[in-house]
Amino acid sequence: MEQYQRILLKEFDTKQKVITELINLEAILHLPKGTELYLSDVHGEFEAFDYILRTCAGNLTEKINDCFGQDLPLEEKNKLSLLVSYPKILLEKSGFCPKKDKAWYEETIHRLLRLLAFVSAKYTRSKVRKALPPQYSYIIEELLYTDTTLADNKLYFGTILGYLIDLHEAPAFIIGLSQAIRQLIIDHLHLVGDIFDRGAAADKIMDELMAYHSVDIQWGNHDIIWLGAFFGSKECLLILLRIAARYNYLYDIERAYGLNLRPLSIFAEEHYRGNPKFRPILGKNDGSLSDKESLQLEKIHQALAIIQFKLESQLIKRRPEFAMDKNITLDKVDFDDMTVEVDGKTHPLVNTCFQTIDSNQPDQLTAEEEKVVESLLDSFQHSVKLRQHIAFLMNKGSMYKIYNNHLLFHGCIPLEASGDFQPFQVNQVRYSGKELFDFFEYHIRKSAQNPEICDDFSTDLIWYCWNGKLSPLFGKEKMTTFERYFIADKETHKEEENSYFSYRNSKKICQLILEEFDLYSPQSRIVNGHTPVKTLKGESPIRGEGMLFVIDGGLCQAYHKKTGIAGYSLLNNSYGFQIVTHQPFESVDALLEHAENLTSLKKVVENVGERTLIKSTSIGEILQRQQQELFSLLHEFYDH
Repeated sequence: MEQYQRILLKEFDTKQKVITELINLEAILHLPKGTELYLSDVHGEFEAFDYILRTCAGNLTEKINDCFGQDLPLEEKNKLSLLVSYPKILLEKSGFCPKKDKAWYEETIHRLLRLLAFVSAKYTRSKVRKALPPQYSYIIEELLYTDTTLADNKLYFGTILGYLIDLHEAPAFIIGLSQAIRQLIIDHLHLVGDIFDRGAAADKIMDELMAYHSVDIQWGNHDIIWLGAFFGSKECLLILLRIAARYNYLYDIERAYGLNLRPLSIFAEEHYRGNPKFRPILGKNDGSLSDKESLQLEKIHQALAIIQFKLESQLIKRRPEFAMDKNITLDKVDFDDMTVEVDGKTHPLVNTCFQTIDSNQPDQLTAEEEKVVESLLDSFQHSVKLRQHIAFLMNKGSMYKIYNNHLLFHGCIPLEASGDFQPFQVNQVRYSGKELFDFFEYHIRKSAQNPEICDDFSTDLIWYCWNGKLSPLFGKEKMTTFERYFIADKETHKEEENSYFSYRNSKKICQLILEEFDLYSPQSRIVNGHTPVKTLKGESPIRGEGMLFVIDGGLCQAYHKKTGIAGYSLLNNSYGFQIVTHQPFESVDALLEHAENLTSLKKVVENVGERTLIKSTSIGEILQRQQQELFSLLHEFYDH
């Protein structure tokens, strides 16, 4: 008997146990698949992200409508939806229900149990039990499965419920029921990249993801610089800190992760002066900064930018295989005339802050800058909380994922103008398509093994992943950060997109991409993040004749003027895909005050003739392999 069968035999040590498990697996395989939520580009906007999860991307409202029909008026449905979404907050609000007496608790719990029974109908009792709060699971099961049409059972039900209320457990019980309902509505979450940057609370999003019942992550370009920084890339560290200074959340991440920014602050104060171009961009909920606070961030912002440009120039020179010479800018500056050459044309420089640059060796750090960078890296890599978050990103994350015959990735698959896969050549080896993704993932994981080494090839490649021409997470000819700061001519600011972003409108190209990943099913689709959908310009999240979905969550406030909305998410249940449109999220208080639903559900993209069963999913493949192993084990019993 093989070793694995011996392990199985410890759990299933009788023929009857094997047969029971086979019957159980067969029953599960014929249940409808659970609902998946795809979300991307949340960019540190915790409250908006939390709202989407709590409302199940609008699916909670749908379930309440389906469950209660005409039995409840719209106002009561809205109240119930808010209660399930934010139970703790609403139970503490006196205005939500002026009289929370025993009758109110009984009616509310009855409604929640009815809703729980409705959303759990397609699951096994075992799975439902796992979703219940452990401290109340026995009571909930008794109430959930008691037939109250029988007089004795109705008395039994009422006694349990009444005793629960008398013992003042009703509020905690309601919170537990609400959490279970939400968990059963969304069976699995796909976060298709960009958790970090631009918003102030990526740490809270990471905490919520770590507590979520079932999740996978596809790394985005903003996530990758956090991984790179933690694995020793000084360039990635300077980039993420510069972005934080630019968007006014530098001190938020300092508090969240216990970073030591004092050496940076002292250095910037000594060497830089006010520069309006580097003034922090304030979000609508940021309040205002004092002149002193704004000036301090302006100075820090400049210091970070200059050190970043120096380090990047050094990296490009030591990695000629990256073919990024055109990205070197400091060497092309004429420090006497204050001009710079870009693509063969000379431009005057504006907003300059080059006082720490030696014109004879412009990419060399000063001794003080060296100390600042070492201090920042040491602080970053020794943050306990950040270590936990990075470990989770590595455990649950990847460059791409194939799930239920669909392909998920954040950025792009570089394509030539002809539509062919565009190769990245390193050391005489060319990588394109799926191999390109695998190549980057291999080196990201290799870099993670040696975070004390800062300039090895694998770590430098993570930086390339951020802004390299052939990076699957960037998808542009060049990043023009230097030009945007120091050149007034906006022609130099343009970043030419890879051909992928026009070709993804082609059904034929989408099918070629799917086939590159061995996906040949007519039902297979691509789910893509990274680029905001400009609804105001008539763009649609559905591309390639329904073969590809662009689901940039659009939660970042900086994008709202471009998009006109707060982005899209995607639901996939046993009936097919559904697009969810999100409106800008103001605050929880505003939401509760107006009781408005900020999601528009749903544009049905695909409505299958037959419901998709678990046997046709990725989980179903695992269960069917388990069945085969159990059948093999069963033969052992019969043979003996």
